[in-house]
Amino acid sequence: MELTVTIDPHAEALGVMIRDRYEPLDLFALVPQLQLAFEPELAELDTLLEVDVLFQAVKAEMARRAPNSLRRGRHSTPVEVVLRMLVVRRLYDWSYADTERFVGDSLVLRRFCRLYLERAPDGTTLIRWAKLVRPETLEQLHVHVVRLACDLRVTRGFKLRTDGTVVEAAIRYPRDSGLLADGVRVLGRVVRRATDLVGGVGAVVGGAGAATAALCRDRTRSATRLARAIGETARQRGEAAAAARQTAYRKLLAVARASLRQAVAVRGHLVATAERAAQRLVGQLDRFVPLVARVVDQTQRRVLRGEAVPAGEKLLSLFAPRTAVIRRGKAGKATEFGRKVWLDETDGGIISRYAVLGGNPPDADHLTPALAHHRRLFGRPPRVVAADRGVYSPENERAAQQAGVDQVALPKPGRCTSDRRRHERQAWFRRAMRFRAGAEGRISVCKRRGYLGRCRDTGEDGLERWVGWGILTANLSTIARSVAARA
Repeated sequence: MELTVTIDPHAEALGVMIRDRYEPLDLFALVPQLQLAFEPELAELDTLLEVDVLFQAVKAEMARRAPNSLRRGRHSTPVEVVLRMLVVRRLYDWSYADTERFVGDSLVLRRFCRLYLERAPDGTTLIRWAKLVRPETLEQLHVHVVRLACDLRVTRGFKLRTDGTVVEAAIRYPRDSGLLADGVRVLGRVVRRATDLVGGVGAVVGGAGAATAALCRDRTRSATRLARAIGETARQRGEAAAAARQTAYRKLLAVARASLRQAVAVRGHLVATAERAAQRLVGQLDRFVPLVARVVDQTQRRVLRGEAVPAGEKLLSLFAPRTAVIRRGKAGKATEFGRKVWLDETDGGIISRYAVLGGNPPDADHLTPALAHHRRLFGRPPRVVAADRGVYSPENERAAQQAGVDQVALPKPGRCTSDRRRHERQAWFRRAMRFRAGAEGRISVCKRRGYLGRCRDTGEDGLERWVGWGILTANLSTIARSVAARA
């Protein structure tokens, strides 16, 4: 007897079905002899994360990849668990792997993350879900959290101070030789993965395996050896070392150009292939080939021609191409590589607005947007606005006064007239300056606790997500600490 199986040709392949949460389980009932209780701040944070807006926003982002996952497929890690573990990760400044291990080992954190007795999701699973949350979604959640702080009377929006800082990107020190070697390595890796796909095409076109081997040649070892030689000559002085460095750079540029030509040729073969894997490789080549070409151009201009490449035209990383060179004149760290972040903070220690900027724009450009955002958020202008000397300009003072700010404390840089000195010595101005000094402390706390520390996330939007989650967690922590202090 034969068994006949009928398959519906219109049935969709089942993927992952998104579920909201695990069934509640009281860990205290299972281990009544243990006194498991949240710390006051963690208890208030647990209550804040019950807000449905946060839950629904993360759920919508998780469902964006596959809309049918809301109703079919195998069960995923619950939305509630993902949200809380991402907050815990930034709250304690852990990596994804550490978050998996520490949450899995702690009964208190298991209860906080609503994990109960289920297995903690793998660190790579958290990475995959975290990358689905877009930076613009985090900005919307941040606005909701600030309004929640107003409802809980943590902040009233009477005062506003504004300042900027730099969040360092997760890149090594950008040297032309290292960037060229990275470009050859990345292109070689993509080409190596395309060997089997290109081999089938090559057999039809050229008819020889040798042609495919030449087309898919990996030059990573040559590039690494030359980059190491350049590094060794950089530590030497004299004309002989400079000549050897120039020679090594010329050879490395030749290797990089050969890798670019090879990548373009491989892309032409892959485009003719209808396989899905081939199209993924085409996407990677489309991403990296222009970046490697920029590195070749800037190296040739800077090293061989002796040109001074402007900071805005420099590419500092193939994996974080929007990283900027920022010089702020800070002692001990004259040059920083990352993104400039502008922060607005209200009374109560709540960061009401953040903006991840491109390049290193003047500080004076950010006061007017800060005042406009404050009015939209609180429905009225602040009574006091304070910032440092970099924000001062006559236009900014007039704009703040016309916006309805009672006390505008913007110290004027350079030499001041006697009238200006008398203006800045008034009691209200000095009080506002003491309030402004707290912005430096807030930035220091955010950096030391990891909210605005060196970025660990990768990808095109990795730094913006890092800043968004950091500010969101910092505000939630401030709200929880303030509410717990009242009890």
